Amino acid sequence: MGYGVVGSGVAQLLAKNYESIVAHSMQSSLRLKYILDLRDFPGDPFGHLVTHDFNAILEDPAVGIVAETMGGLHPAFEFVRACLQAGKSVVTSNKELVACMGCELLQVAKEHNVNFLFEASVGGGIPIIRPLSQCLAANTISEVAGILNGTTNFILTRMIEDAMPFADALRVAQENGYAEKDPTADIEGYDACRKICILAALAFGQHVAPSQVRTQGISALGQEDMAYAESFGCAVKLLGCAKRLPDGRITATVAPALVPHSSLLSGVGDVYNAILVRGDAIGDVIFYGRGAGKLPTASAVVADIIDCGKHVQKRKFIGWEAGRADFVAPAEEDCARFYVRGHSAAKENALQAALLQAFPGAKQLRRAAAPSGEIAFVTPVRRERDVCAAIARLPGLRPDSILRVAEL
Repeated sequence: MGYGVVGSGVAQLLAKNYESIVAHSMQSSLRLKYILDLRDFPGDPFGHLVTHDFNAILEDPAVGIVAETMGGLHPAFEFVRACLQAGKSVVTSNKELVACMGCELLQVAKEHNVNFLFEASVGGGIPIIRPLSQCLAANTISEVAGILNGTTNFILTRMIEDAMPFADALRVAQENGYAEKDPTADIEGYDACRKICILAALAFGQHVAPSQVRTQGISALGQEDMAYAESFGCAVKLLGCAKRLPDGRITATVAPALVPHSSLLSGVGDVYNAILVRGDAIGDVIFYGRGAGKLPTASAVVADIIDCGKHVQKRKFIGWEAGRADFVAPAEEDCARFYVRGHSAAKENALQAALLQAFPGAKQLRRAAAPSGEIAFVTPVRRERDVCAAIARLPGLRPDSILRVAEL
């Protein structure tokens, strides 16, 4: 369902590797029967399979597996739910669908003894859903964090390596096809938010809604932040992070952060993604690769199709419980070091004295050609709420950036 970039990639991959896919699926009758789309595709090698009628798929008893690659919530949710209720397994690349309605759809799949699989919804072709739900199941997960959006990572790479202003880096991303004409979902962090919701639900066992994730994009970042981060031995990355607190609750955020060069995530450039999982038995594990693209994402969709073929009339046990309102704590309750950049009209000596009183052990940062009145520093480990309160008491300081320093 849906014959755009990913959907056409699925059809292409099914044809290209047909014999091995059939062998792996253990279903000799596996074949592509319908393509649902509003458009026609004259001259396309799969154009003869196109239907505009969803009911043709829903009512055909020969259809046992449906791949949803339409995107968006509606009508994707209604179509997927109807397919599951009709006894058809569904695989999807739709991160918004899984993040918002995944818990409900997994329950519908359970009630009808079919599968709802979504490996392609996070990280494109990077295998992360299966490892998190199966290979690492013996671990108690304390944190999941990563670079989850290739567009923003490309923009930040250009800002760091080529000293481009944000607007110029965004334009280059659009010229190269990495950013949409309307890039809001990427640059404001909404895409990464949906992905961290899915990872958090798998890691911690409860549904996490996008509305529970504090989300900040990269559009307010400047070259000043890149320079100060480098002076502190860090790179700026947009991170999605879900972390278990000592009381059992979690925090979930998407925001730019300073990532130390000692972390493997610091060197992840251009459109690549990387996801770190921290477990009590395994320690840190990182999954790295192309997080989007036609064939990388299609490969994850087809892998789920194969898995459904192996599990006809039996279920894969993957899922999470319905979420509680108090399960996700306010991000302000978590502790970290914070990078702060701002301007102050106060005299430098007075501001430095106030800074050291508010944040004993704070490290002041320097950069070339900094204008008069600009100040940047990194705090010791504090609760975010306390950091913001202390900054507000500093004489005349107007903060322009407050970013976490990641411990990854």
